[in-house]
Amino acid sequence: MALTHLTVRGAREHNLKGVDVDIPRETLTVITGLSGSGKSSLAFDTIYAEGQRRYVESLSAYARQFLELMQKPDVDHIEGLSPAISIEQKTTSRNPRSTVATVTEIYDYMRLLWARVGVPYSPATGLPISSQTVSQMVDRVMQLPEGTRCYLIAPVVRGRKGEYRKELAEWQRAGFTRVRIDGTLYEIEEAPALDKKYKHDIDIVVDRLAIREGIETRLAQSFETALKLAEGLAYVDVVGEAAGASTSLGTNGEESASEKPLVPSEVEGRAKNASGGSMKGLTLPEGIADRLTFSEKFACPVSGFTIAEIEPRLFSFNAPQGACPACDGLGEKLYFNPELVVPNEALSIKQGAVVPWAKSNPPSPYYMQVLGSLAKAYDFDLKTPWNELTEEQRTVVLHGTRGKAIPLTFVDGRKSYTVTKAFEGVIGNLKRRMLATESAWMREELAKYQGTRPCEVCHGARLKPEALAVKIAGEDISMSTRRAVGPALAFFRAMPAHLNAQQNEIAKAILKEIIERLGFLDNVGLDYLNLDRTSGTLSGGESQRIRLASQIGSGLSGVLYVLDEPSIGLHQRDNDRLIVTLKRLRDLGNTVIVVEHDEDAIRTADYVIDMGPGAGVHGGQVIAAGSLEEVLACEGSLTADYLTGRRMVPLPKKRRKGNGKKLTVRGARANNLKDVTASVPLGTFTCITGVSGSGKSTFTIDTLFASASRQLNGARILAGHHEKIEGLQYLDKVIDIDQSPIGRTPRSNPATYTGAFTQIRDWFAGLPEAQARGYKPGRFSFNVKGGRCEACTGDGLLKIEMHFLPDVYVTCDVCHGQRYNRETLEVKFRDKSIADVLDMTVEDAVEFFKAVPGIRDKMAMLAEVGLGYVKVGQQATTLSGGEAQRVKLAKELSRRATGNTLYILDEPTTGLHFDDVRKLLEVLHALVEQGNTVVVIEHNLEVIKTADWIIDLGPEGGDKGGEIVAVGVPEDVVKEPRSYTGRYLKPLLEAKREAVAAE
Repeated sequence: MALTHLTVRGAREHNLKGVDVDIPRETLTVITGLSGSGKSSLAFDTIYAEGQRRYVESLSAYARQFLELMQKPDVDHIEGLSPAISIEQKTTSRNPRSTVATVTEIYDYMRLLWARVGVPYSPATGLPISSQTVSQMVDRVMQLPEGTRCYLIAPVVRGRKGEYRKELAEWQRAGFTRVRIDGTLYEIEEAPALDKKYKHDIDIVVDRLAIREGIETRLAQSFETALKLAEGLAYVDVVGEAAGASTSLGTNGEESASEKPLVPSEVEGRAKNASGGSMKGLTLPEGIADRLTFSEKFACPVSGFTIAEIEPRLFSFNAPQGACPACDGLGEKLYFNPELVVPNEALSIKQGAVVPWAKSNPPSPYYMQVLGSLAKAYDFDLKTPWNELTEEQRTVVLHGTRGKAIPLTFVDGRKSYTVTKAFEGVIGNLKRRMLATESAWMREELAKYQGTRPCEVCHGARLKPEALAVKIAGEDISMSTRRAVGPALAFFRAMPAHLNAQQNEIAKAILKEIIERLGFLDNVGLDYLNLDRTSGTLSGGESQRIRLASQIGSGLSGVLYVLDEPSIGLHQRDNDRLIVTLKRLRDLGNTVIVVEHDEDAIRTADYVIDMGPGAGVHGGQVIAAGSLEEVLACEGSLTADYLTGRRMVPLPKKRRKGNGKKLTVRGARANNLKDVTASVPLGTFTCITGVSGSGKSTFTIDTLFASASRQLNGARILAGHHEKIEGLQYLDKVIDIDQSPIGRTPRSNPATYTGAFTQIRDWFAGLPEAQARGYKPGRFSFNVKGGRCEACTGDGLLKIEMHFLPDVYVTCDVCHGQRYNRETLEVKFRDKSIADVLDMTVEDAVEFFKAVPGIRDKMAMLAEVGLGYVKVGQQATTLSGGEAQRVKLAKELSRRATGNTLYILDEPTTGLHFDDVRKLLEVLHALVEQGNTVVVIEHNLEVIKTADWIIDLGPEGGDKGGEIVAVGVPEDVVKEPRSYTGRYLKPLLEAKREAVAAE
C-alpha cells in the first residue's frame, strides 16, 4: 500500500476528526468541500507539513538549528510520503525590484543572452561598435588593396577645451613629428597656439605607410603605440585618389620626401568602423577618403561612448554595474504629485484645497499667512475655488515664486511684520521637510502626497545607457521585457533568423531555456502578463501559477505537489490550459494534490476527496473519496449535489432594471484599455467579466473606484487616465472590498476588525467578578499591559527570527497561546473566559451572545457571509484572501445602509464552495434590494448568471484586450459571438429555459 498510495491515518489537525485517507500516488487528486470543512488542514497542515518536516530532519545539524521549531502535525502516521512542495496563493514579493521575468528566472537567461550575442551600438551614429585585439586590427588593415596609402592615427584629444602646450611638447619629446589639430595637419613644432575657450580635436600621426606584404610586425607595433596613447582607440585614415596616386614610396613603405601636398576636398566621410560598416554624416579631414576605426574596448569614436565589458551583470538592474544611477534600477522616481496635494479642485484654499497645509497637525497659522501674502502679491482670493484660479496662480502656490522675492506678512501675537523673500511653494516645502526629517511617522505622512513617474534618465528601462546600447535584432533588453508573455514567446522563437551562424551556436542553449519558461507561463494562462510587471501587482492566483510554471520547468519527478486553488482569477476559457499543465506535472511521475472548488478541475481529477459535511466543528470528515463517479453517487455529498444538478444556484425570476440612473465612465485609457466608455445602471447587480488580463481590474478598480473614491470619499489616490465619470451625484459613498489582508500581524482578527472586540471587552468588564476586582475594559485587551501575557506581549505566539529564512511563530509556552495572564482568565461567564470566547467559532459566538445584540449582530453578519466556521480571534495572518474579503464585507453590511452606496468587489467567490456561493449571492442581492449598487469582477459563472447587467471586456488579454465586447443582460451577452463569457454562459441559461419548459 505504501508504494502505490499516500496513506494518512488519524489526522486531527485543526478541525479534522481522525481522518483516514489513501491517496493514489502519481495521480491528480482534488480535495474539495465547503469552506472551512478541513481541506487545507488535510492538504497543507497535515500532508505537506509532515513532508516538509521529514525533509528538515534529513538536513545537517547546522541547518536544523534554524528550522527545528517546526511542529509535527497532529496525525498518527503517514506512509508513502514524497518530498513535498507547496504552491500557495501568497503573493510572490512586494519588492519593486521583483518582476515576472526575475521570478521565473527568464531575465537571468536574457541577461546571459544579451551578454554573449548582443552587439553594442553607438548612441551617436546608431552603428555597431566592437572591440578587437591588435592581431584582428592588423588583419583588417592588411585586407586593403596593395599600395593603399594610409595614416595610423591616435585620437588623443576629442572635443575638449584647453591649450595643450605641455602635452604637445611631451609628444614631440616622445618622437612624434606630425599632429592633426581640428582637421588640419601640422608638423608638431609648427602647431598653432590653441584657444582654451574652445573645444579641440587633436590626433597624433603614429605612422604613415603603404599596404604591402611584410609590414604586419611594424603595423602591430604602431597599433600598440596608438592604442596606448589614445586609451584603446585608433584610426586608420586612407588617403584618397585626389592625394596623388603617383606618389613615390620609399623602400620601407613610407611616403617619400617628394610626396605631393594633400588636396583640400571637404570629403563627406564614409568613415568605416573596424567591421567595414559605414558611419554616414561624419566630416573627415581634408584629403582623407576613408577611415577605419579600431578599439580595444567597446567605444564609439564620435561620442566617446564606452562599454568597459559586456557581462550578464551589466544587464542587471539590481547590481550597481547595470542599474540606472538616477533611479537605482527602479525605473521610476517618487515625486510630490499636485493631484494628491490638491485632490479636490472644487474647494478653495480657505476650505482646505491644499491638503498637506490645511491638515497640518497642529494647525499652523503660518501657512495661511504665507498663502494670504501670496494671494495679495498675485491678485487672487483664498475663497476662490482652486479650479477657477489661473494657471500662473496655481503654479505659484505649488511651485513657488522661482527666486522672485515678494513681501510675506506674518502676525505674531499682536505684532505684525513683513519679510521680503522668495516663496518655496507647497511642493518645495514638502520636499524640504522630507529631506530634513528623521521621523518615520513624518516620512509616512508626507509619502501620502507622493506618486511615481518614470525615471527621466532611463525612461523606465531601469538600466544604464551602456546596457541599453547592446542590442539583439535591433532591440535592447528592456524593450524585450516590456512585451507580454505571448508576444515575447513569438519574438524569441523568431530570434535565430536574426543571428549569424556563430551567434546561433552560442544562443541555442540559452534560447531553449527562455522559450521553455515562456511556454510554461503561456500554458497556465498567463500569456497576457508583461515580463517587466512587478510581482507585487500580481493577484494570488497569478503568482501561484507563475510558481507552478517554474516547477514544471524544473522537471522534477517523484515529488508531492500541493496546490491551493490554482484556478483563482482564471476565466473558464483558460481553465483547460491549466488542467493540461497539472496533468503534465502528474505525468512526469509526481503526485499532485489540489485544493479546488472549480467544477472542471473536479471532473478531470483522477481521485476526488470531498470534505464535510459542514464547516468548522461541523466538518473535518471525509464524506466521499474515490473516482468522480463514486463521489457523484454519494447522496450525503453537497459537492455531488451541485455537480449532478440535485442542487443549484437559482437563476433570478427577473432581471432588475435599476432606478433609471446610471454611472458612466468615459474614455478610460489606463493600462491596456482602448478608450473605453461603459455605463453601470444604478440599483443593479452588475458583473464585469472577461478573460484574464482583459482590463477588468483596470476599468473597475483603477478607474471607476479610484475616481469615485476621490470625489465621494475624499481619498488621496490617483485614478487611471479617463475623460470623466458621470452620475456620481446619485451616490453618497463608494466601498471597495478587496482581498488584501485585514491585518499583517497576529494581533489583528475578525473581532478587532469588525469592532466586536471592543464590545466584548466592555461586556466582560461589566461582569460581577470583573467589577469586584476593579477590572476595566483595557484589562481584557491583549494589546496593552495589565491583562495580557507579558511573555509574548499578548500575541499568543513568539516570533523567532530565522536570519536568512522567513520568521517563524511558535506558541507561547507561558500562556499556551491564550494571550492573557492567569488573573484575567479567572473572570468567566458560563465557564468561558475571554480567551475561550476568542477561540470560539463565529457560529458558536452567535449563540453565546444571543442576549447581547451589539455583539450578536456582528457575529451573525460574519456567519451570513459564510464565515461561521472561522474563530472569533483567528489571527489575520492565517486568513485566506477570500476569507479576508468576506470579513470586510461583513463589516460593511453591519453598518446602516443608505441605499445610495456603490459596492465594488473583486472576485468575492475566491475559496468558496458552490453552497457558499449561493449564500454569498443572497447577501449581495439583499444589498441591491436596499437600493444600493453592487459591481463585481467575477469569473464564476454561477455569479454571472444571476447578474442584472454584464460588461464583458476582451476579446483577449493584454494588448489584444481592453475593449468592450458585450454589454447588457446575460441573455444578450450570450448572443455576442466574440464573447468567451457568453459562450460558457449559454448552457446555463439554456438549462434554465429547459427547466421552465418542463414546468
